[in-house]
Amino acid sequence: MKSMGSRDKLAAAWGHRRTLFFVFAFCFTFATFLTFLYTTSHFTSAASSGVGASASDSAAASTTAGGDGGGLVGSGSSKLPLPVFDALVHYASISNATHRMTDSDIRAISAVIRARAPCNLLVFGLGAESPLWLALNHGGRTVFLEENEFYVKYLEPRHPGLEAYDVSYTTKVRDFWDLLAAARASRAKECRPVQNLLFSECRLAINDLPNDLYDVAWDMVLIDGPSGWNPNSPGRMPSIFTTAVLARSGATAAKGRPTDVLVHDFQFEVEQVLSKEFLCDENRVAGSGTPSVGHYVIPGGGGRSDAFCSGQEEGSSESGEKTRRRKSSLAKWKYLGRMVAKPSIVGRRPTELDVTPTAEIQIFFLKYRYSFN
Repeated sequence: MKSMGSRDKLAAAWGHRRTLFFVFAFCFTFATFLTFLYTTSHFTSAASSGVGASASDSAAASTTAGGDGGGLVGSGSSKLPLPVFDALVHYASISNATHRMTDSDIRAISAVIRARAPCNLLVFGLGAESPLWLALNHGGRTVFLEENEFYVKYLEPRHPGLEAYDVSYTTKVRDFWDLLAAARASRAKECRPVQNLLFSECRLAINDLPNDLYDVAWDMVLIDGPSGWNPNSPGRMPSIFTTAVLARSGATAAKGRPTDVLVHDFQFEVEQVLSKEFLCDENRVAGSGTPSVGHYVIPGGGGRSDAFCSGQEEGSSESGEKTRRRKSSLAKWKYLGRMVAKPSIVGRRPTELDVTPTAEIQIFFLKYRYSFN
């Protein structure tokens, strides 16, 4: 009887403990289930809000890019803070890097970037300041065009985010005046101000860039290349002409806003003459830039299809007339060069002397002979 009572007590105790165990397990399972539901709902709402924010940011960015003709990354909120901007310019201006721009040139170019950034910035030429231009245009798109493909391959791995393309130039500085004369002669045809550069036959046009670059609405162009230090260098004739056409054609003209163009090494003849011919004095910003940096603002909305600058039609006709007269004179000179000069006037400048009909021809020849010496 005693063992029977002990068993009953043990059974009762075990049943009580089992009940408590089931209650504890139920409570633990229920709490775990509630925690799972709460966590799932929390992450779902966070993800949906994140997607919504990303979508709105993407829409804002695409709206900005669409308004600027594509290619622009970011919006006005991504503009580089002013203290950071000034610090970058300061340290770049006191750098001891070789072949760098002067302090005044760096600050003049940086001031224009500050006014336009973030923007679509096209830079002809890679140099010591290239990382600076890339940083100052934070939130925008900066593209570099360089004549040296090895320099492009050297800099790209060292500066992540640098977008650069090598360009093959066919021009030479020694042919500068011939190229300019040919461009003037075909201003209404191959070298017209408004055209699709991809299909241009003008000798000064750059038509082998990646196709998408021609569809970008460029807000600013910095011309610091290619090289032009010796007669065999490519010179900046193609970059200045191509910039002048880009600013007046396609997406750049369609954006409806002006394009800032900065020409470095402006103190040299090629840069000055070409800028006057294609960027125009009426578009030059007075008081901006430095003696070695020319600043032009090309109006948006396209332009005339037969002239880059005002008054070029008259100049073109006058230049054509002078060219025709010169060719006619040279033809006469070559013809009369075969004549035998009269001994009495050979070796001295001809004067109004007793002239025979044959001597008139000889005097005409000698005048041209002395005029070309």
